[in-house]
Amino acid sequence: MASQAAKRVLVVAGLGNGTGTGAATARLFAKNGYSVALVARGANTVNSLAQEIKSEGGHAATFALPSYSHEDITTAWASIHNRFPKPEYAIRAAVFNVGHSVFKPFLEVTPEDVQNCLQTGVAAAFSFSRGAILALKENDIEEPTGKRGTLIFTGATAALRGNVLTSAFAAGKFGMRALSQSLAKEFGKENIHVAHAVMDGG
Repeated sequence: MASQAAKRVLVVAGLGNGTGTGAATARLFAKNGYSVALVARGANTVNSLAQEIKSEGGHAATFALPSYSHEDITTAWASIHNRFPKPEYAIRAAVFNVGHSVFKPFLEVTPEDVQNCLQTGVAAAFSFSRGAILALKENDIEEPTGKRGTLIFTGATAALRGNVLTSAFAAGKFGMRALSQSLAKEFGKENIHVAHAVMDGG
């Protein structure tokens, strides 16, 4: 008797107010049969979106965070694995849609602004990626894609070029894009797809 295929899971971090890219991604994957792990700061958005997905016949679980620190992200990944254990489930996709916006003249940018942009756009992206890559590496190669899974970063035009008022914001976005390129080179050979997509306004 053939073993039943593992149920696919999407992990999406960063939901904003529930109307942008992260939430739209969760809705789309849920409609296509994925179980969805919703990761975001604060419980209101994750709970509301989870209820919406469930009311439409989908499967979603909430993982509200106090912050996007390394410790909180690592704890969230542990909780996700507990909620969606192997071999019943397989995390096949992860989306990092977290951002921190600062639009100020350069001389008005504070050290705290810089730290927040780099913490969210670079440090948190590293922490989330580590959890995602470790999960994806455990998967068998899936046909017909020939991949173990996919990690996607949502960026912005500021990841490609700086502009007036975007010195701190662009620094974080440039860093995230560089991380995505590095991971694509390192883990593509292990059949893990890593991509960076420009999604302004999301």
